[in-house]
Amino acid sequence: MLNQFSRTELIFGRSAMDILANARVAVFGVGGVGGFTVEALARSGVGTLDIIDDDKVALTNLNRQIIALHSTIGKYKVDVAKERILDINPECKVNAYKTFFMPENADQFDFSQYDYVVDAIDTVTGKIEIIEQAKKAGIPVISSMGAGNKVDPTAFEVTDIYKTSVCPLAKVMRYQLKRRGIKKLKVVYSKEEPITPVQSVVEECVNESEKSSSRRSTPGSNAFVPSVVGLIIAGEVIKDLVKMRDA
Repeated sequence: MLNQFSRTELIFGRSAMDILANARVAVFGVGGVGGFTVEALARSGVGTLDIIDDDKVALTNLNRQIIALHSTIGKYKVDVAKERILDINPECKVNAYKTFFMPENADQFDFSQYDYVVDAIDTVTGKIEIIEQAKKAGIPVISSMGAGNKVDPTAFEVTDIYKTSVCPLAKVMRYQLKRRGIKKLKVVYSKEEPITPVQSVVEECVNESEKSSSRRSTPGSNAFVPSVVGLIIAGEVIKDLVKMRDA
């Protein structure tokens, strides 16, 4: 019988769709990258989604975030994302957490209950904690490296963190993960040299209501790079979930 996932089933088969319907995926960060990841996971039939982000939709999110509309400005991103997910698939179970994930609150999350974890946040400390918690629980994790200040969506690739180069965020992550004895990590990254943002606009953005003041710098972004990274991540999650259960 035809259903909203019939076209996906044509590719992966019925058993794969059952696997996805019974899968639980946690997505940390539902901004430019994570928002598109969540969207694709929902449209692929993932049965349970945990979305974690304490930020609200801001004016400058409109250029790149799928949940950002003039009508959603000022609303919590996880609330907007949850409403959108349920409009796509009313049977999906969505757990929304208005949380800025850091080591201090990591104990609020039981990583062992997830089938897959997506790291789409900006802060290095938070990223490392997500990865450590996932590895400790034996749960697969994929991490987004730097997507800001880049303009070539075709340059992104999936690889191990220790095979990355050029990307400043990946360099920091390699160092920190090596110190912690983490020997591998699937990442999406680009060798494209980041563009230096226009300083006068940076200063304006720092005063805007995003969490940009908590970052070391405010990255420039666009409509076509974060979206591609988010969709690449979603594709890896879907393929891995199906592959893992079939193995």
